[in-house]
Amino acid sequence: MIGVIDSGDDCAEWTFPAQPGAVRDARAVVRGQLREWRLEVLADITALLVSELVTNALRHATGPIGVRLVRPADPSGTLLVEVSDPLPDPPRERAADADDESGRGLQLVAWSSRAWGTRPGETGKTVWFELAVPG
Repeated sequence: MIGVIDSGDDCAEWTFPAQPGAVRDARAVVRGQLREWRLEVLADITALLVSELVTNALRHATGPIGVRLVRPADPSGTLLVEVSDPLPDPPRERAADADDESGRGLQLVAWSSRAWGTRPGETGKTVWFELAVPG
């Protein structure tokens, strides 16, 4: 992990080098933060989707990968999750064949989240998704 950014109580950010251990490390810090925020109910799906997006960033980008969580303002709100990388090209959702070993990450994000999308940054892009906190 390159660093942890102190963003206050409602936001947590980390930056990881573009190395294979980034996926494991991102899952671990996301789970830990959600546990601290008492949002364990979202830990499995959030860790899975972060894993998919960090893996995509590792496959296509060469620079640092950012992960950011924004805690909902109220207990029944929405968790915002962002994964950033230095590649400006937006990811493309594609239809994977049954035998394909990759190509399902963005489909999984789209199917599992309340909303998702991408936005350009000063350098690179951010892929984000929202998860509703179960009531």
